[in-house]
Amino acid sequence: MTPLSPATFERLAVVSTATVTTQLMARGLRNTFLHGLTPLNPGRARMVGEAFTLRCIPSREDLDVLSVFQDYDHPQRKAVESVGPGQVLVVDARGRTRAASLGHILATRLLRRGAAGVVTDGAVRDSAGFAALDLPSFAAGASATTNLAQHHAVDMQVPIGCAEVPVYPGDIMIGDADGVVCVPRHLADEVAADAVEQERLEEFVLDRIDAGAPLRGTYPPDADTLREYRTR
Repeated sequence: MTPLSPATFERLAVVSTATVTTQLMARGLRNTFLHGLTPLNPGRARMVGEAFTLRCIPSREDLDVLSVFQDYDHPQRKAVESVGPGQVLVVDARGRTRAASLGHILATRLLRRGAAGVVTDGAVRDSAGFAALDLPSFAAGASATTNLAQHHAVDMQVPIGCAEVPVYPGDIMIGDADGVVCVPRHLADEVAADAVEQERLEEFVLDRIDAGAPLRGTYPPDADTLREYRTR
């Protein structure tokens, strides 16, 4: 895929997920925020990168045994070794948190490969390690149990559902303290430009409200407020 332009990347790196969801809703997209996922290392929650997807199905006792991890081409391990610089590993764990999706060692490997982050609608193990890791990480919870108890990784770089949001390979994942939003790849440029402008206007409006202005005429801004904003 054609890389994001530097301008688009820089814009998406500073706007909030709240602003991005508003821009997507203006384009008719209501189901883009991955509800229920929280940052595991809040001080490193800012994330922008293209989605690299991993799909899991329920595990089966005769297949998902500890010995499968001796295979370096195990789908979970192969996915980690396939994620490229600037990509975000997005795991479809079906919203199940009884067992972890991955742990600190695999996340560290993602960091060293230059990944931009990791997102799962399941759980992680070694949560203390994630808290100290310099990699934006988002999950629905923590579990000490290895993934084999509940998850069987079957596919990568296919469309998935993560936290009930459709995520396609190459979509743009944006994260901050509120969580994660998925931006369809083809909308990234226009969403980025309009999101920056929205936040500039909202900063102006916030200053007015903080100075004592009433909501009427200010939020949303009427013609006079918009004129003042454009000529300031």
